[in-house]
Amino acid sequence: MAIATINPTTGETLKTYEPLSDEALEDKIGRAAAAYRSYRRTPVEDRVRWLRAAADVLDADTDAVAELMTTEMGKTLSSAKAEVGKCAKALRYYAEHGPAMLEPQRLDADAVGAQQAYVTHQPLGVVLAVMPWNFPLWQAMRFAAPALMAGNVGLLKHASNVPQTALYLEEVFRKAGFPDDVFQTLLIGSGTIERVIRDDRVVAATLTGSAPAGQSVASIAGDALKPTVLELGGSDPFIVMPSADLDAAAGVAVTSRNQNNGQSCISAKRFFVHRDVAEEFTRLFAEKIGALTVGDPMDEGTDVGPLATESGLADVEAYVEDARAKGATVVVGGARVDRPGWFYEPTLLTGVTPGMDLYAEEVFGPVAALWTVDSLDEAIEIANSHPYGLGSNLWSEDEDERAQFVRDIESGMAFVNGMTTSYPELPFGGVKQSGYGRELTELGMREFMNAKTVWVGAPSSEQRAGDSAGSANE
Repeated sequence: MAIATINPTTGETLKTYEPLSDEALEDKIGRAAAAYRSYRRTPVEDRVRWLRAAADVLDADTDAVAELMTTEMGKTLSSAKAEVGKCAKALRYYAEHGPAMLEPQRLDADAVGAQQAYVTHQPLGVVLAVMPWNFPLWQAMRFAAPALMAGNVGLLKHASNVPQTALYLEEVFRKAGFPDDVFQTLLIGSGTIERVIRDDRVVAATLTGSAPAGQSVASIAGDALKPTVLELGGSDPFIVMPSADLDAAAGVAVTSRNQNNGQSCISAKRFFVHRDVAEEFTRLFAEKIGALTVGDPMDEGTDVGPLATESGLADVEAYVEDARAKGATVVVGGARVDRPGWFYEPTLLTGVTPGMDLYAEEVFGPVAALWTVDSLDEAIEIANSHPYGLGSNLWSEDEDERAQFVRDIESGMAFVNGMTTSYPELPFGGVKQSGYGRELTELGMREFMNAKTVWVGAPSSEQRAGDSAGSANE
């Protein structure tokens, strides 16, 4: 993929960039390593001030950067503005709570024969972040805010179709007053990632993206004995039981599946509905999907904009056509929109079976697949058979069903009677092929910190005697 801004609403190439030369990349890594040597020692109070200032920069730039994101990857303007606000919130969250997270963790000194025993959390160094295009500001900020609070230095290799947003991120931290080179954007292709990871000055990597991309980064980093955090694909289950508020569940189902034009790793994608309420829920679901407005993402009344790339549109179309050919029913949608750009109708499929390509894959577009089940046991069993395990959703008023769901669902996050989403206050991440490690909260900050154990012994009797003699002679 060329490093370029291509407007998915029109298909027009607006701006292209040359990848960094070998010399320029070497210079940037060297500057990051030099910046870390001093930045790691900056007072926590300074980092707090800079994080708050970065949030203020985002507030001031909201309209402009939202339009930029919409132009580059097609999300609706309203959702782009919300994304900017979410990033500002994360910066302020770490500014407020980060200092307490960095306090030493006191241990039982008496149990280990020490005068003091504690764990201090210290930054690791230069961390590479490989980020995707679908939430081009937020997913990078999930890494940047805790990493910079911790005293680490960041190198961002962003998706090649959002170069202007990537460069803006570097500008945010510069405007906020962070020391030079503490956060830099690398305009490089995916083929250059291995070189950066293997560089001795880069100590760790984090990636949000596909499972194959995660396997590649983890393999390279593992060979170099460097830690990684991986947030990979998701095909989240959304389970509806008879006791659920069906109208509320259907409304959230539509929002979750079609948010960001259907391009969200934690959106609900597989809907398991109990047979007793399947007919009514399907009717509500289809009606609400059919009421969505597809159009120019810059327009205030648009609910669903274009897919971000032409290849992504082709993938979604192929999944739906394969399912249709193998017997699935298209309840609503199921076709490209006849207009310029990369638009696809919000779609609901029923009758999905294991032989269909979308059964075990993540469909990154506004396509929902619905199963009718006879029990919660059956829903959980089918849900857990999928290789991904990022988020999950249950709609039920039954306490026993809720407890069973939380206990048995194989996912990194379990939401009951609400939409799966990310907050700075909640750990974010998955299991199985959805990756490992956690972002956000204290857990996310400590993924790239050294938990250093400190043991301090009591002064020896000879030392105490010497200290006493010295005091008497003064």
